Amino acid sequence: MTSATFKAAMIQMRSGLAPAANLAAAVTLIGEAKSSGADYVLTPEMTNIMEVKRERLFANIVEEAADTSLATFRELARKLGIFIHIGSLAIKIAPEKAANRSFLIDPKGRIAARYDKIHMFDVDLGNGESYRESRSYRPGEQAVISDLPWGRLGLTVCYDLRFPALYRALAEAGATMLAMPSAFTRQTGEAHWHVLLRARAIENGAFVLAPAQGGTHANGRKTYGHSLIIAPWGEIMAEAGTDPSVIVADIDLAAVADARMRVPSLQHDRPFKGL
Repeated sequence: MTSATFKAAMIQMRSGLAPAANLAAAVTLIGEAKSSGADYVLTPEMTNIMEVKRERLFANIVEEAADTSLATFRELARKLGIFIHIGSLAIKIAPEKAANRSFLIDPKGRIAARYDKIHMFDVDLGNGESYRESRSYRPGEQAVISDLPWGRLGLTVCYDLRFPALYRALAEAGATMLAMPSAFTRQTGEAHWHVLLRARAIENGAFVLAPAQGGTHANGRKTYGHSLIIAPWGEIMAEAGTDPSVIVADIDLAAVADARMRVPSLQHDRPFKGL
């Protein structure tokens, strides 16, 4: 019988403009996670490059089949014998469009699941801070869930966090863990990061796994950091600061059944008439 207990590690990064340097940093941190006993390691959104300028972005990314970072992560998962979940890579899918794509890699180095970020971060935050993710990225259209040896994992990325219907659908499809790799801005992170992540855990009775980018990046962007692992009852099990680091927690999926028994809201959803 497969154990429902495992050790999860979240990798916090400060990705820059050079994919090779970001890859080297990620490989080092994944090695630290393995040394801590991790069975499953999750990296943040935009593991391979943090760039908003279209010209520089497309000069530094390639198609999936040619991506050196992905090939290296696949070999590393095989070598270490662990699940490596790359929160997302910028992958070229057309001459002027990329996918913000998450990859779940199994211990044999195979790609077990892919997920393209559905919700695009097109916002004006004030103080001159503005983002138009849809200019460079094509949104995904498919929710994705994947079976790990310990339970079912729902794959999402960053801005998806603000759309609770997606997480409800994943939980109703059997997800006991929700992956939320992110690159939250410092401004929105200070206001909303903890409360939104805890809400997604509590309302779905699921573990939330949320590695983040943190600090001031080479392109001047400031991200919030504070990678989190949150239990189904809403307790914070592990939290990072703002610097690159690894956080680890023991995940016991019996806590999911307990939370969902105590507040069985997944069983209580009812259809209602439109407004």
